[in-house]
Amino acid sequence: MTTSTKQRPEPTSVRRRTPGWAKAVIALVAVLAVLFAGLRLSVLPGLRDLFGTDTHDRSGPALLESIQDMSRYEAASGNFQVVVDLEKDAKYLPSAIRGTRTLYVGAGTVDAYVDLGKVGKQDVTVNGDRTSATLRLPHAALGKPTLDPDRSYAVSKQRGLLDRIGDLFSDNPNSERSVQKLAVQHIGEAAKESELTARAESNTTSMLEGLLKSLGFKEVKVSYGT
Repeated sequence: MTTSTKQRPEPTSVRRRTPGWAKAVIALVAVLAVLFAGLRLSVLPGLRDLFGTDTHDRSGPALLESIQDMSRYEAASGNFQVVVDLEKDAKYLPSAIRGTRTLYVGAGTVDAYVDLGKVGKQDVTVNGDRTSATLRLPHAALGKPTLDPDRSYAVSKQRGLLDRIGDLFSDNPNSERSVQKLAVQHIGEAAKESELTARAESNTTSMLEGLLKSLGFKEVKVSYGT
């Protein structure tokens, strides 16, 4: 009597196939990784031009609004720099909750000029043989301070929690208008205390003396006052 034994088939391993969309995502990630690695390591310098940003100036043409004749002689210019420390606090809240403090370096210029347009006929005296001239000019004045944005910058700006939240909903969260106005004010005050107007009058006198002597005048006297 023979007995037959049936061998059980060996289990076969089932391989799951990766979906097509997954392969596409993996390939895309790999390509992007290679591209960004090339940009960081400068292996593919041409890729910088491919992913670089272009700047386009779409501003309209400048329009001439008015023309004004100038009679001022700009005789001197002063360069000033001021450090503005502006702090704004709330009365009943700590600065960590509500308040700002800005440290700003403002650099600007102030011009000093003599308005020759105010000189009348009675202010100029010339002798008969035109060898001597006497001029009476108005005192030199200061122009408006001008803040230079290329040399002005904010060193630090501290803001409370409520101010930071408010900046999120503000149209201009990085506004520095207050410290800029304060910087212009301090520069103007420093110009008044300086010798800028005296330098302007001295330079104006030298200019007129050189001009009139080149025209044949031997003696030139220049005075200032109303």
